Amino acid sequence: MLEKIQELDTNLLVYLNSLGSETYDRFWLIITSQLNWTPVFLLMFFLIYRKIGGKQTLYLLLFIAVLIAFTDQTTNLFKNTFQRLRPCNNPEINTIIRVVQSRKSYSFFSGHAANTMAVATFLFLVLKRHFKYLGFLFLWPLIFAYSRIYLGLHYPGDILTGYFFGALFGFLMFKIYQNLKPKYFPG
Repeated sequence: MLEKIQELDTNLLVYLNSLGSETYDRFWLIITSQLNWTPVFLLMFFLIYRKIGGKQTLYLLLFIAVLIAFTDQTTNLFKNTFQRLRPCNNPEINTIIRVVQSRKSYSFFSGHAANTMAVATFLFLVLKRHFKYLGFLFLWPLIFAYSRIYLGLHYPGDILTGYFFGALFGFLMFKIYQNLKPKYFPG
């Protein structure tokens, strides 16, 4: 059963990765870099600050920092436990896919997918009553994680597993936030 899932995962990777072309490689390299998202994050936190105030925004940032640290460490634990080669490093397929970028670390599961989904889930749950169209926030993890498939760095299963753990951790952090917020930051 596991072999069949891995075969489907590999076939889907090969298909999705083959949709790329050199024309768009630079675009996806820009998309995959967290640093390039800084203006979007700054705008987002400026809007949040305007809506909920300085203390609440700092409190939110503290929770996001803890959430990212926890999600990232969990991802590293999984990667080092399962030691699944990234597609770009897998000799069985790296000659038939487009390898646009390489990394030496392991593949399962995607930290990019987990972290972005965790933050998006947490922010959505905390702020949905303040922003009408906040659901668009989930485009960020979709675009960001697809870049990892495009570049040959992750299998679709790595992304989906990252989404699952990210959504779970974002939800759990929201529950902790709900329980601690009234104690330390009422109003």
